Amino acid sequence: MLAFFLISAPTSARAGVATSPADSIAIRSSNGVTTYVYLPLVSRFDPCAPIPGESYDVLSVPPPPTDRPAEVHADLNLSMRGYELTSAYLGLVNGGGTDPKAPQLPGLFADDRTPTFSNVYRVHDWDWDCNCRGGLIASPEVTLAGFEVSPGETIHVPASGYDIGGYEVLVLYASAERITLKYTREDNVVYGYTIHVENVCVEPSLLTLYQSWNDAGRGSLPALQAGQAFGRARDSEIQVAIRDTGTFMDPRIRGDWWQGR
Repeated sequence: MLAFFLISAPTSARAGVATSPADSIAIRSSNGVTTYVYLPLVSRFDPCAPIPGESYDVLSVPPPPTDRPAEVHADLNLSMRGYELTSAYLGLVNGGGTDPKAPQLPGLFADDRTPTFSNVYRVHDWDWDCNCRGGLIASPEVTLAGFEVSPGETIHVPASGYDIGGYEVLVLYASAERITLKYTREDNVVYGYTIHVENVCVEPSLLTLYQSWNDAGRGSLPALQAGQAFGRARDSEIQVAIRDTGTFMDPRIRGDWWQGR
């Protein structure tokens, strides 16, 4: 948002005008030139601002909890793996359709749109023997998609045909820049669907709620409804990965995650 202020030089500072007490009350003609300077004032919306009207619940999680701290768990914190740009097709591709209840990615957006693909990426594999990053996942050719968004736009929970005790997903991991959502109730990605969303500012109260229950041992974790806003886009792109029973899937597949598009 741009605002403009008009600044005019005071009469006493203009060329050819005397400065005396009488000048403050006298009206005089002048051949001096008035100079106007326009200064832009830039105001930027804070993407980490609270989302009005949102509140969040927790749901008990069956034991055992995840086998290592979530922050350093490569199945929960996608930044542990990392990812790299690739040159594959930017858009939906045909295929899939094996599960009519699969999460539908248009639900990430308040207007339920099919977004413009701005980039596609390949996620790194993980070597659990050395607990270290491996090479890029070879198949499928895309394992993370970048979607065009407006900075500050709210990002929402995609609906599926599944239910976890009246909720849609558990928050398995959250930080100031990313979130991991799970469509079953276990504290792992072994069963069911998992979605990673990168470059999102998690709603402050949701992040605080996650951190408090994570610190308390993860006996309960935040649970979200389908369509509920969980954060805002930090800038013009969010990145999204989707997994089925732990395996990274191609997020472009029309018949799986974009049914009817």
